Amino acid sequence: MPTFTAHAPPLKAGASADPERFVFVRDGFYVWAFLLSPLWLLLHRLWLALAGYVAVSVIVGLALRLLGVSRVADFFIGLLISLLVGFEAATLWRWTLARRGWSFLGFAVGDDIEDAERRFFASWTAKKSERAPEPPPHSPALWRGQPSPSDIIGLFPEPGGPR
Repeated sequence: MPTFTAHAPPLKAGASADPERFVFVRDGFYVWAFLLSPLWLLLHRLWLALAGYVAVSVIVGLALRLLGVSRVADFFIGLLISLLVGFEAATLWRWTLARRGWSFLGFAVGDDIEDAERRFFASWTAKKSERAPEPPPHSPALWRGQPSPSDIIGLFPEPGGPR
């Protein structure tokens, strides 16, 4: 099943999150980013990624011409660059969203994007309704006190258990 990440746009002063503007980015290989890398980057408005793609393509192309590499090798190296864009398209998209101030909300798993959205919003609304109370401001958030004997660190089911 595909995994999606949910992102919310930056909030304006006094505004609440608008779920209709959330963006879900699928993990995995993007075929159109592989086949038509510059157009896919333009379509998703990934300007810095497009500039990096063009710069790398031009530099690699010039270096290969100066080295006298054959056209076949030049084609395969260009194909490898496009393959890299196809594999890293989701990462580039998430990076651009984070750079623009979008906040990461969580993960969703589903057969398609509608199923992932349905699951995400079901868990998201449940979390919003059961908000945990905040700790008092005078107590440090990370300090818990003395460890109890039931605290377990590591991969063993009980303290002192067999390896």
